[in-house]
Amino acid sequence: MKKLLLLAALFLFKTIVFAQPPAMGGNGKMQAPPSIGHIYGKITDSTGKGISDVSVLLLQNRFDTASKKRKDVLLKGVTTKTNGEFSFEDLPVFGAFKLKISATGYKAIEQAISFQMQAPPGNAQPSGNTASQGGMSSSGSFDKDLGNIKLIEEVKQLQSVTVVASKPTLKMDIDKKVYNVEKDIVNAGGTALDVMKNVPSVNVDIDGNVTLRNSTPQIYIEGRPTTLSLDQIPADAIESVEVITNPSAKYDASGGGSGILNIILKKNRKTGYNGNVRAGVDKYGAVNGGGDFNVRQGKINVSASAFVNQNKGRTDGTTDRTNFGDTVTTIHQQNEDKNKGAFVFGRLGLDYFMTNRTSFSLAGIRVHGEMKPEQFLTSTTDSLFNTGTKSSYSERTTNTDREFNAYGVQFGMKHLFPKEGETLTADLNYFSGKNDNNSLYVTNYFSNGAGSTIDAVGQQRTIGDGNNKFLTVQTDYVNPISAKTKFEAGLRVQNQQLVNINNNYYYNDSANAFIYSDAASTNYKNSNNIYAGYVSVTSSIKNFGYQLGLRAESSNYSGDLISTKEHFSNSYPISLFPSVFLSQKFGDKQELQLSYTRRINRPNFFQLIPFTDYSDSLNITRGNPNLVPEFTNSLELSYLKTLQGNNTILGSIYYKYTTNLITRYLDTAVNALTGKQDIINTYVNANSSYTIGAELTVVYTLTKWWDFTANVNLYNSKINTDNITGNSQDALWSWFGKLNNNFKLPSKFKLQLTGTYQSKTNLPVNTNNNNMGGPPGMQSQSASQGYIHPFYSVDAAVSKNFLKNDAATVSLSISDIFRSRKSDQHSESAFFVQDYNRLRDPQMVRLNFTYRFGKMDVSLFKRKNMNTSGMDASQGMQQ
Repeated sequence: MKKLLLLAALFLFKTIVFAQPPAMGGNGKMQAPPSIGHIYGKITDSTGKGISDVSVLLLQNRFDTASKKRKDVLLKGVTTKTNGEFSFEDLPVFGAFKLKISATGYKAIEQAISFQMQAPPGNAQPSGNTASQGGMSSSGSFDKDLGNIKLIEEVKQLQSVTVVASKPTLKMDIDKKVYNVEKDIVNAGGTALDVMKNVPSVNVDIDGNVTLRNSTPQIYIEGRPTTLSLDQIPADAIESVEVITNPSAKYDASGGGSGILNIILKKNRKTGYNGNVRAGVDKYGAVNGGGDFNVRQGKINVSASAFVNQNKGRTDGTTDRTNFGDTVTTIHQQNEDKNKGAFVFGRLGLDYFMTNRTSFSLAGIRVHGEMKPEQFLTSTTDSLFNTGTKSSYSERTTNTDREFNAYGVQFGMKHLFPKEGETLTADLNYFSGKNDNNSLYVTNYFSNGAGSTIDAVGQQRTIGDGNNKFLTVQTDYVNPISAKTKFEAGLRVQNQQLVNINNNYYYNDSANAFIYSDAASTNYKNSNNIYAGYVSVTSSIKNFGYQLGLRAESSNYSGDLISTKEHFSNSYPISLFPSVFLSQKFGDKQELQLSYTRRINRPNFFQLIPFTDYSDSLNITRGNPNLVPEFTNSLELSYLKTLQGNNTILGSIYYKYTTNLITRYLDTAVNALTGKQDIINTYVNANSSYTIGAELTVVYTLTKWWDFTANVNLYNSKINTDNITGNSQDALWSWFGKLNNNFKLPSKFKLQLTGTYQSKTNLPVNTNNNNMGGPPGMQSQSASQGYIHPFYSVDAAVSKNFLKNDAATVSLSISDIFRSRKSDQHSESAFFVQDYNRLRDPQMVRLNFTYRFGKMDVSLFKRKNMNTSGMDASQGMQQ
């Protein structure tokens, strides 16, 4: 009996110590529960990155003496640190708690918490007991680590219509304009050339030549030069275009007075998988199709895109030229061109977020194209002799097989330092392109005009190939010295290697075979290197901001004529290129900006080699080894006004002055093949040139269903060629305008209407810089000796969204509705007068279909959850 009483007493003592509420103290008063609890964790987004300034509240359930009911009372509250961490200390260890987490743009979370003890091994509690999750062990620990709590982005729905914030059409920065092309439904199924037609400040002619303020800009992809041409980049892969009219010291100094068009490709790094598929057809039966797919989970992001586009375009044109010399000769040509072929574009990307501060990216690009253009060209030639006029007529048919393959690899690293805003990036970009071509020219000569008997037949075959390799390595460092001051620096190495083989053969009747012609063949290789470094400081004093930059560049090139074994080389010493950007903000969301830059344009190998190319008798070309670099000083003053509703007005006044401008020039020389005087396309250094102008860009939403972007550019330009024999084109006042309207119609229809007008203007400088001459039969023009006649064009497109969540879109577009986008050019000198007219793919109609799919927050790569089975829904979002 004594033993039983002793056991009962021990059991009662244990129950009193471990199970009862706070005990009485030695003074007879109730003791407060011990405040030694500690709760902590980290708030992250779907990528695992910590979120700062998140509101975290801890509430305790207590008995309210007034209402005689229990209710939640705020115990403590904090906001998360920069890395997303939070912590509550000195907490009572008894009672039930509730954690409330809220942040703008994310779904709120509520989570029940307690310090309840876990049962000893062998006496497990039911797995559904939420209060026991992460609880203290029997060892008496009062620390509770909640781990990473992942917040989910909030998407609100109203009657099955997803409400999301749309990107602004145009964003103004201190050194660039960023144009969002996602609203441009007229681009669907097209290429980057179609995109550029709607970008403010940019003009595109029918031959695909792009100008920015009447100068040929540099084309970048993701901030790096590329060997891809605009017609090799699908429009559906482009997210935005950055228009940089006055590049700072951070960018390449090469390019002279031209600006930069930087193409930003679409990326999607949302957790889960998503993508789209699309297909279309144009009025010629040319089809296009493609798709994008992206999957993201945890530290891995994989993206893939593919696109195929057929080309069945048509071009018609005429060329009229009168040559002056011992014998006055007039030439009238008519051409009909048909494009046949297609290209395939593919991109595969991988992003790895090693830590919250360090990430790596790797992407590969593949382009393959096969083109089989055909041309029919008629030429009527009248030669005025003392004895009378001698006429001749010929018809030339050209059939070409052209194939190109391009590969690109992009590697990037980005590291964030503990100091906010301090970053280090490293990039490597490699592109390689290879092309093969085989052309057959068959010319029938008629002495009595079209339809008469053929007097003679001439045949020429051109067989060629080549490759172009482009490597860029760059590193950039950004350090915010203070809240207002930022220091930037970078290094860059660029290497380009080019090989071009172009062999020409003429058919010999007596030999009954094609005979190789050394004089008409061009075989060369070259390489050039650019080494650069820059520093830049950005800061502000109250509402006044400034950016001061200095870039240093040196370069060299070497080249060889393979057939003649001739070697050419040159080295350009280090040159300095300063840039200054000043900004003053005023009340009512107004800002005034002033910028100055200095840039260079070095002659390339094509322009320098002293070799006359007779491969096309209608387009003879020759380089000029005496060319020197041109230097351009640019000054721009801009006024920016942000109106209600994020409507914006940007006005700019700019001035550019260039010394030793490199320009095309048409000269005369004796044709080595015929012994007669002929027109030669070459290059010269003009004394100087200038452009002065004013530009206005307006982005405005008139109603909830109509917004527009308007751009007008008024400018005067002049090339001074007093140092060259011949006429100089007079200075011209010209203007260019573009209006892009977007309409939201009932039943989820959208309408886009775009109009462009170009007045009479000087020819742009250095168009097709990497080509000594244009395609056969298409005469080159000299920028210093001619002008473009005025033209206008109108494009329209309509689209409709349908299916659940607007997952599908069908669009119908028509470009150049009035057949008015013509290339009509005039040039003249003491040696010739020439008029050149082309019309390409007028009234082009395209029908396109797009379907989007995706699911967010799927666990495709998620690691197995090793936590206890007692987790509730909110705890399941932990990683």
